[in-house]
Amino acid sequence: MPFTTLGLSDPLLRAIADAGYTTPSPIQSQAIPAVLGGHDVLAAAQTGTGKTAGFTLPILHRLSQKAYGNNRPVRVLILTPTRELAAQIGESVNKYGAHLHPRLKSEVVFGGVKINPQMMRLRGGVDILVATPGRLLDLVNQNAVKLDQVETLILDEADRMLDMGFIRDIRKIIAFLPKKRQNLLFSATFSEDIRKLTTGLLVNPIKIEVAPRNTAAELVEQVAYLVNKANKTELLCHLIKEHDWQQVLVFTTTKHGANRLTEKLNKVDIKAAAIHGNKSQGARTSALSGFKAGEIRVLVATDVAARGIDINLLPHVVNFELPRAPEDYVHRIGRTGRAGEEGQAISLVSHDEYSFLRLVEKLIGKEIKREQITGFEAAAVAPPMPPEPPRGPRPARNSNQARKPSANQPRNKPRAKSV
Repeated sequence: MPFTTLGLSDPLLRAIADAGYTTPSPIQSQAIPAVLGGHDVLAAAQTGTGKTAGFTLPILHRLSQKAYGNNRPVRVLILTPTRELAAQIGESVNKYGAHLHPRLKSEVVFGGVKINPQMMRLRGGVDILVATPGRLLDLVNQNAVKLDQVETLILDEADRMLDMGFIRDIRKIIAFLPKKRQNLLFSATFSEDIRKLTTGLLVNPIKIEVAPRNTAAELVEQVAYLVNKANKTELLCHLIKEHDWQQVLVFTTTKHGANRLTEKLNKVDIKAAAIHGNKSQGARTSALSGFKAGEIRVLVATDVAARGIDINLLPHVVNFELPRAPEDYVHRIGRTGRAGEEGQAISLVSHDEYSFLRLVEKLIGKEIKREQITGFEAAAVAPPMPPEPPRGPRPARNSNQARKPSANQPRNKPRAKSV
């Protein structure tokens, strides 16, 4: 089924052709007609399925049928969990709307950057607003944007937004919207929390699930290297150099771990950069751009920051540490094996992660091949980790300096005794 059969306008079909696409993905072939028909949609879609175009194309078509003047209201609101995903959706809106006349206006807003420039850009009005929940509420509370004429609400990666604690913000935002509107919800999983969110939000939604839930990409070769925890960094360096990998996305479970691994890689002349929530937006954008351009060989990321990373031909994904939630494993390896290309997902698994590996295998319904690299074999029993380097001595406290109460400790009250 070609795109020409889906009911999209000629300017959109031209933009699709410019992007090199001829045939819609399964999620696109089902979502586009549903959205064009004005239906609410509940879609289960993994990363890399083409879901962004699945809602971007039909909303552009619908908006272009009724253009506004300069002071236009927000008619489509797209909520995302991360800055990177918001930016990616904004790029898709611009790409697919390139040939529409008159052009639709869109804006992307997120936290971590100054709010005043965003307020200035919103003054003239926008047709499509892509936002993270927290920053959007800030803008609404400062009367920088009104949401009372939104026609379509889209929650992208809704499961991740709930995981990140955005449910209250989402409900506050929904309270500002007109009651009569179209609602589209895209999620990698249909968890109980997602079902609760859809109650009262979606009206007779068309349900779309294009692949078995929580399945890993078929074109991704998955292997687990069993290794002692203390040897993981050395093994990663060995794999990168031995196989001459030029573009590797590495996942860690913590921001501190991402920073520490990045430093160690750079010390052995493997150009690396970290991307996580504590990094400024400029640093995150620079790291991602350098990685896409081939200037950075290894991008070390946490799960939340990796949402929105969209690289078509990424050959290697490495789980430096297995995620604690097995669903995140599926998200991680979904970054490779896209567009019909083969990919490789490698997990460095230490003794304390064997239980997480079994949870992943249970979720994806298959056993992951286990291997050991000569010189990096895992011991039969987990060896003790080397001690952390000693911290320097604390500066002496002035005897006349009163101890400050903690943030949670009321002033001038006795500290409660532990029992």
